[in-house]
Amino acid sequence: MSVLLFLMLAANFRLYLKDGGHHVTNEYKVTEDRVAYYSVERSEWEQIPLDLVDLKRTETERKSGDEKRTRDAKVQAEEDQAERELQKEIRSVPSEPGVYLSEDGKLREFPVGEVKLVTDKKRSVLKAITPVPLISGKVTVEMDGESSANLAPSRRPEFYLRLATEEAFGIVRLEPKKGSRLVEKVSVIPVVKEMVEERNSMEIFRRQFADGLFKIWPSKDLEPGEYAVVTFIEGKVNIRVWDFRVN
Repeated sequence: MSVLLFLMLAANFRLYLKDGGHHVTNEYKVTEDRVAYYSVERSEWEQIPLDLVDLKRTETERKSGDEKRTRDAKVQAEEDQAERELQKEIRSVPSEPGVYLSEDGKLREFPVGEVKLVTDKKRSVLKAITPVPLISGKVTVEMDGESSANLAPSRRPEFYLRLATEEAFGIVRLEPKKGSRLVEKVSVIPVVKEMVEERNSMEIFRRQFADGLFKIWPSKDLEPGEYAVVTFIEGKVNIRVWDFRVN
């Protein structure tokens, strides 16, 4: 009989006996009427008569185990690759708080826009992170200009947000007006001293990478128009805007 050599250096398996018992091994070979196997339990080579060994069951289970280990190794390799890519993606986002646009495989910092509080009587600049004084009635938060200078690279742009404080965020559609774009409407309730904000929010996907670090993108293609990434604290009219347009 020719010599059959099975090297199983990567994993242990069972060498089954016809009486129902087994030996744990990681390598065996069949020569003539003997089976030599490396005993994992005793860390030495041993021999056993061939007619006592259930080679069919041994090989069936060994091959099944090999296939499972191959599948597991493939899954693990894919998970490891995904983790490496994730860490690379996280490292690519600058440490400074802000909004970054993914464009042609690179990130570019997105400029924060200036917004203004508009009332029936006057127009005043709304500073970032500065709460707005309560003014009875309705006011609007607007941006100068009817169109953004920032063009999105696609109809489903991807943005990275690194927040300095805990804030809500999203993508909103801006309403063009004569000479400006409406970001949100604010109703001021003077008796209870509350402000109710209304904005045209888009449905988005979001993924959190770490504390204060997020990736957001629209859940479906955006229609042509004016949009903005916004961060805000609800009820405070404390909104920051990174405007863009979709052609």
